[in-house]
Amino acid sequence: MTVLLTVVFAVLFFALIMVSIALHEVGHLLPAKLFGVKVTQYFVGFGKTLWSTRRGETEYGIKAIPLGGYVRLVGMYPPEKKGAKQTWLTRIADQARAFEWDEIRPEDDGKLFYQKKTWQKIIIMLSGPAMNILLAFLMFLGINLFHGTYQATLTVQQVSQCAIPLDREERTCTDADPATPAVDAGVLVGDKLVSFNGVELTSWEQMGDLIRENRDGAATVVVERGGALVTLPTVNTVLNHVPDRLDPTKFIEAGFFGVSPTQELTKAGPITTLRQMWSMTKQSAVALASFPVRTWNVAVDLVTGQPRDVNSPLSIIGASRVAGEISTAENLSAGSKVASYFSLLAAVNLFVAILNLVPLLPLDGGHVAGALWEWLRRQAARLTGRPDPGPVDTAKGLPLTYLVGGFLLLVGIVLIAADLISPIRLF
Repeated sequence: MTVLLTVVFAVLFFALIMVSIALHEVGHLLPAKLFGVKVTQYFVGFGKTLWSTRRGETEYGIKAIPLGGYVRLVGMYPPEKKGAKQTWLTRIADQARAFEWDEIRPEDDGKLFYQKKTWQKIIIMLSGPAMNILLAFLMFLGINLFHGTYQATLTVQQVSQCAIPLDREERTCTDADPATPAVDAGVLVGDKLVSFNGVELTSWEQMGDLIRENRDGAATVVVERGGALVTLPTVNTVLNHVPDRLDPTKFIEAGFFGVSPTQELTKAGPITTLRQMWSMTKQSAVALASFPVRTWNVAVDLVTGQPRDVNSPLSIIGASRVAGEISTAENLSAGSKVASYFSLLAAVNLFVAILNLVPLLPLDGGHVAGALWEWLRRQAARLTGRPDPGPVDTAKGLPLTYLVGGFLLLVGIVLIAADLISPIRLF
């Protein structure tokens, strides 16, 4: 029964991801129609068409491979410049242009994407990622309002007894290991941290930053104990390797004190939700920068039979599988299951938005970059008295489109294979 429920909730999660992708494309569709761009297709999925219907000039439908979606905006490529020098790049661009312009009719003049104003192009392209960000915000806000999220407090839950070098596999204290600064200072479980070197503390994150920046300097800590303020003896924090805040898979040399916080389920509103999302966005951006290397490591581990790193990237298949496990975990309450399930879905939406903002074709950010470059060229020409250089020929970006598209396809195949053969298991 548990296996069946895991599969059911995994399939449901996959379906919700596809709904998110469909809404991402709606984000492009609505402003495109609002600005008068001719839209011929709106499809969820790729490959063979399973179902479609036509409304006006647009065909809406579902395709057989549920791994994405697209909106076809007519006139993405401007017409060929007369007298342009023929190179391998212009030949590739002209072939793609000819394919698109076969279906463009004289009555489409004024409805082509390349003819629209820069700000309209940018809105059309950014509205897809904006839809995912909105979905993520609404889900995170719902979790914060009705269930809450576990937040680190300034109350000490655990005091580490010794500072163990990071490169040592054995994580138990030995007589040779020095006591942590927290032990030397006399910190007790249940103490509430009040100040660090005279700085009043407002959050655990602030405390962590102060400790890291202190490196091996002197540290005077004030705690609240039994209703009274107690100034602990001054000690020196020690240098140790600690997880990087933006990329927990990496370690940096920083100050170490030796206390862990109590986690409390805390409800919050829109402002706190936005702060949480901003922190997640920075972490996701760092993860995205190392995405190729991390995917390569997944492939190597898969080929060599090494165990899967729990922090490795997931495909939507892997994320769905994790969601299924969350839904049937015995050590979570019903409320925590729902919150974790939708928190994962919100995180997927946020990552999809960030990925699409990368300024490379064929991603949305690549088209935004093209529109901005076009605007800059026109402004520079206007200021220098030169003629309008015309629209940027995005067809010449096709080699980059093929390269990035091929890379994303390869990454998808590797991660899906890893998620099927060597899945990450949380429980």
